[in-house]
Amino acid sequence: MLVRLIYASRVHPDLTPSDIDHILAHSQANNARDGVTGALCYTGGVFLQCLEGGRKAVNEVYHRIAGDPRHTEPALLSFSEIVAREFGDWAMGYVAHTADNRALFLKYCPLPQFDPYTMSAASIEALLQELMGVARWRSPR
Repeated sequence: MLVRLIYASRVHPDLTPSDIDHILAHSQANNARDGVTGALCYTGGVFLQCLEGGRKAVNEVYHRIAGDPRHTEPALLSFSEIVAREFGDWAMGYVAHTADNRALFLKYCPLPQFDPYTMSAASIEALLQELMGVARWRSPR
């Protein structure tokens, strides 16, 4: 059975851009090994992440993240069974809040700054869908 889990967490204030790159590279390697795919958005000190894969593997990844001190206030925003993966080609795609993506984040968020804690699960899923087509995704440095 395939599932999709979407969560948000606040970034520990001491995290550096190099730490973000390390998290992304580590996630890509572990997820490829475990059959987990997904996307990570980072902006304004907040992570929004979508994980897809087998129920056991996705839950294990989420529990590791929730226990990681680099993440604070983890919140499960959506969990559902899925027929197919949306991010099947990415062990972990990454998009940052850039000038190019700002309007897209604002389109789905009720606040002027991006805050997934204030968004509905439907808005978050629509944002992720749209990000797949138009946002500037990047690999770690």
